[in-house]
Amino acid sequence: MKTQEKERVLNDFRVGKIKVLVSTTVIEVGVDVKNATIMVIENSDRFGLAALHQLRGRVGRGDKQSYCFAVLYNETENERLITFKQNTDGYKIAMMDMAQRGIGELVGTVQHGQGIVKFIDLMNDKDIVEKAGKDLKNIKKEPLYNEIKAQTLRIYDNLLEDIILN
Repeated sequence: MKTQEKERVLNDFRVGKIKVLVSTTVIEVGVDVKNATIMVIENSDRFGLAALHQLRGRVGRGDKQSYCFAVLYNETENERLITFKQNTDGYKIAMMDMAQRGIGELVGTVQHGQGIVKFIDLMNDKDIVEKAGKDLKNIKKEPLYNEIKAQTLRIYDNLLEDIILN
């Protein structure tokens, strides 16, 4: 569908002119329909936890009881779907997703795996990660922070350019 047609259909759904909407995951982005109460995700075993969580978040925005059905066709409920079924907290889901898939790459095309952070285990070193976050907030208050940040970004930009061009 063209953008204008999508917007018209989503608006018709929002105001109740359309009662049922069948869609790809494009529905995940920016749809806030208070009356949407049922979501059916087909082939749910093919989605990552973050995508499943985002899709589920499209229903239950109003005061009515809502349901999300994760349909799978291979009849094998995997660890990811069990995690999805048992959790609604986005932070917990993200942590479990990272534990199951790994952290991926900072630069590159791999969305899962070992990644480049080899000196810390983000799952088992949670206290250290939280302390680092607090320390970063304090560092941002330092007078030289913006200068150091700009210099770091220049270095990173040069590194990225070298990776892309070579």
